Amino acid sequence: MVLLRRFAALVAAGTAIAGPIEKRAPFNWGSEKIRGLNIGGWLVLEPWITPSVFRNVDQSLGIVDEYTLCERLPDQAASILRQHWDTWVGPGDIARIASAGFNMIRIPIGYWAFDNSNSPYVQGAADYLDSAIDWARAVGLPVMIDLHGLPGSQNGFDNSGQRMASDQITFLDGGVWGQTSAQALHVLSLIAQKYAKPEYSDVVMGIELANEPVNWQINIEDLRQFYREGYGRVREQGEPPVVISDAFLAPNTWNGFLTPSDNDARNVAVDHHEYQVFDNYLVGIEPWEHRQQVCNTADSYNGADKWTFVGEWTAAMTDCAPFLNGYGIGARYDGTYAGGPEPAPGSCEGKSEVSAWTEDYKDDTRGYIEAQMDAYEAKTEGWVFWNFKTEGAHEWDAFRLMDAGVFPVPVTDRKFGPVCGNL
Repeated sequence: MVLLRRFAALVAAGTAIAGPIEKRAPFNWGSEKIRGLNIGGWLVLEPWITPSVFRNVDQSLGIVDEYTLCERLPDQAASILRQHWDTWVGPGDIARIASAGFNMIRIPIGYWAFDNSNSPYVQGAADYLDSAIDWARAVGLPVMIDLHGLPGSQNGFDNSGQRMASDQITFLDGGVWGQTSAQALHVLSLIAQKYAKPEYSDVVMGIELANEPVNWQINIEDLRQFYREGYGRVREQGEPPVVISDAFLAPNTWNGFLTPSDNDARNVAVDHHEYQVFDNYLVGIEPWEHRQQVCNTADSYNGADKWTFVGEWTAAMTDCAPFLNGYGIGARYDGTYAGGPEPAPGSCEGKSEVSAWTEDYKDDTRGYIEAQMDAYEAKTEGWVFWNFKTEGAHEWDAFRLMDAGVFPVPVTDRKFGPVCGNL
């Protein structure tokens, strides 16, 4: 693995790209706009990003996420994951991201990469995080390390590693000193002991304590205490910015918390996620209405007293990507999702294949992308698009959208004028 990392860093440094790359790390929080890309579906599996991983296993075993893959295929999971880790991301991907004008990457990783005790999860992903950091450093891209999956799951989504009903999640059971929280804090200590050190200060622009904890299931006071303890674990080792999720609450909900007036806490950012496809009403509106919704909601994530950024958003105006709502679960848009809108808004045929889109739909999608970029930069520190690539969900695939002229290249390019005139 060490040889692989050294070789890959050399390859990344020599990869042919469009023009010279300005070395940007460390990131200038507060003065430089974030224009980033998520490296999702790699170190935490997501069935809709790489459905082949799930389709290629015995369907009778009920494998729907990384947890069940490791639990039900204990003798095969390591080789399946190693093959995926080796092939899904490489130095050329990171160089392409830099050449398109993105100025950072956010890398999700699960707690089990550092401590898989009391779980069936396979370890090994941490080595690949190191490789990605090497590749990013070689082309001047800062990295945000995002603890995307926590013990007991913080949200019940498959992107936490383990899909379950929200009332079954056990993260923070017993409060901040319960078993799951204690393990998560131990993992944050391990992350900080390495990546908060000065030798990573040229490339690590932040450590995110938890991705998308759900406020409707987790006690918010317990979550606040977890954030406070996690912040302390990072600060014991160094000074990189600490990132907290807003937990699907308005970012200004966290005002007064972990600020200089709160025990002299400094360099804290809030991660807000903005999607329009996981709602029965929004999934059925017209493209112009999606753009208008961007304008209508722009002030909802404004007014926080900490750096705020939109850490996940999408070009998708439907939830048609196969397995987006979970492996084996249908879509609201075409009526195959239980409890979806009635009547169904339309057909999913062709929605996940950009080559099937009309020129008008391509323009509508690009307009939606540009409207979001402009709003997020106007109201926050910037944005991180989800995702860099997929196997076949092109509404979510920056690389495919770039190839089709739908995603701006460079990312500051605009085809259309401003949508929200009052930003």
